[in-house]
Amino acid sequence: MERIDKFISDRTPMSRKDVKLLLKQGGITVNGQTVQDSSLKINPETDSVNAGGRTLVYRKNTCVMLNKPDGYVCSTRDGRSETVLSLVPEELRTKDMFPAGRLDKDSKGFVFLTDDGDLAHRMLSPKKHLTKCYLVRLENEYDERYEELFASGLEIDGGEICLPAKVCGISHDRHFAFVGLDEGKYHQVKRMFQAAGNKVLSLFRVQIGGLVIDGNLAPGECLEVFNNDIEKMLSQFDFSDARKSVEICFWSYLINNKL
Repeated sequence: MERIDKFISDRTPMSRKDVKLLLKQGGITVNGQTVQDSSLKINPETDSVNAGGRTLVYRKNTCVMLNKPDGYVCSTRDGRSETVLSLVPEELRTKDMFPAGRLDKDSKGFVFLTDDGDLAHRMLSPKKHLTKCYLVRLENEYDERYEELFASGLEIDGGEICLPAKVCGISHDRHFAFVGLDEGKYHQVKRMFQAAGNKVLSLFRVQIGGLVIDGNLAPGECLEVFNNDIEKMLSQFDFSDARKSVEICFWSYLINNKL
């Protein structure tokens, strides 16, 4: 059982003070009956709660796949730029939601948001080595020598040594590459190609672990993901198969996300 003011506050942008005011105004119902007592105990799993015309669905934790446009920062708050949380609709946003991992402000694609701290730890743990894959547009044409360079553990500016990574060209356009990383250093993909003598013009994260971004998601859109997708994300996958999927969806990624 849970107090109604806490239940609503945890699942909406409202504070408990806001909830109490809405209760007094008769704007909250439980199982179709108007309630006004903020200390009322409800069963989140069985009781139907409506606050301000919105029915609240009980979820122990919420997980969201977002197609991030550029210009947004992967943070819960930022004084200068909008955060990715501003793109999550109210019905999916929770008080404790945060981006599990970063994607640069000027990069696009798959960002995973959740309020499940244990899951985020599993994702981000160095022991997990959860591979993230990117479709990258290059200033100069792709060179096959990048494959050996990336696999050997490339040294980037500042003397940092990267873990071995995978890279391959895209048959549709020699100015594109597909990259798989098991770590996430600051601006790592850009710095790796810079060390290899090329420059990244745009970057789109396609995949986290075994979970590929939904091809129907427009920039700025998101959808809720559930247990099957989460287990898929945490699973191992074949880089060659992932590359084939990117080849198939290449023009869709290119056009829809203006790469």
